[in-house]
Amino acid sequence: MYFTFGDSMCDFSHYVPLAKAADELGYRTFSIGDSICYPEEAEGDYPYLESGDRTFLDGPPLPGPCQLAAHLGAVTKRVIFRTGVLKLPIREPVLVAKQATSLACLTKGRFELGVGLSPWVEDFRVTHSDWKSRGKRMEQMIEIIRGLATGEYFEYHSEHYDIPRIKLCPVPERLPIFYGGHSEAAWRRAARMCDGFTFAGNDKQYTIDITKKLRGYRKEYGKEREPFFVHAGVTDLRGIDDIKRLEDAGIDELSFGPRNPYEKDTMTVEQKIAVAEKFANDVMAKL
Repeated sequence: MYFTFGDSMCDFSHYVPLAKAADELGYRTFSIGDSICYPEEAEGDYPYLESGDRTFLDGPPLPGPCQLAAHLGAVTKRVIFRTGVLKLPIREPVLVAKQATSLACLTKGRFELGVGLSPWVEDFRVTHSDWKSRGKRMEQMIEIIRGLATGEYFEYHSEHYDIPRIKLCPVPERLPIFYGGHSEAAWRRAARMCDGFTFAGNDKQYTIDITKKLRGYRKEYGKEREPFFVHAGVTDLRGIDDIKRLEDAGIDELSFGPRNPYEKDTMTVEQKIAVAEKFANDVMAKL
């Protein structure tokens, strides 16, 4: 079992020492979230909290994920950075492909592109992106990023994108693409088009059930023999036995964080590093 370390909406000065600690302690991945803006008048509930409250996003600093990954990649050696997740349909696919391939090259292959749909209609409005076509465009954008990441001349023509034959340079040897979402369409899209799936926080049984479904879809699409990496944040994780149960169910990586990111950050960076070190010694070292 691998582990992701993550902290967000924290003081900017925490990121470098936390990334360095994750690197030294043996965490595989450092997760980086994505938030564009917070509207003064917000529509809709937050889908990953029972209360639906989204005001926790109003105020805390959230740097651009690609900029942060580049910044942290320059001061680390082993840890992999993954966006969890980049709101893809509010962006332009050629520019995302350029950012992602450049990041992967600059970090010597230590970048994984996690993508998903934004739940906020405001994100689409302020970026002049179409809300209704987001699912269809998501699939086409993944195809475009895949094609451009080969480093060969690539073209794409659809009702949404018209890209002449172009190529990007440099490109990495490989750019893994992960998908995150909470719908049948998301699970099928991940199984059919991506290298892995990333869960937002949920309980063990949900995570196990959906992982089984994802593996089944991989078989349905004839991809069961190709690698498919499952990352999960699990809300009711209680110990090593739970971790082993999840590993047996096909989960490859679990999230660990020093605090509840939906609450105001009151921890010092030293306290966070101590928590990360304790988990590495008490749990990771025993698996």
